[in-house]
Amino acid sequence: MNNLKEYNKVFTTLFNINDYQLNKDFTFNNVEDWDSIVHLSLITELEDAFNVMFETEDILSFGSYENGMRILEKYEISFN
Repeated sequence: MNNLKEYNKVFTTLFNINDYQLNKDFTFNNVEDWDSIVHLSLITELEDAFNVMFETEDILSFGSYENGMRILEKYEISFN
């Protein structure tokens, strides 16, 4: 599975949504179900999926679908 599909799978499974809902508007502020508990679950699932360990700063700034990809790129995860 490529990285984008794996990344999307984590979001779609955790939020129980379809791929087409993942866009620039999928943010902590715009998604009602994205609370602190879901946020930590998201971080844990992504760390497991990509075998990374996020720094605290990255966890705190991981507030959107798009920003998450930028953060993972810091850990040499490519979405091309």
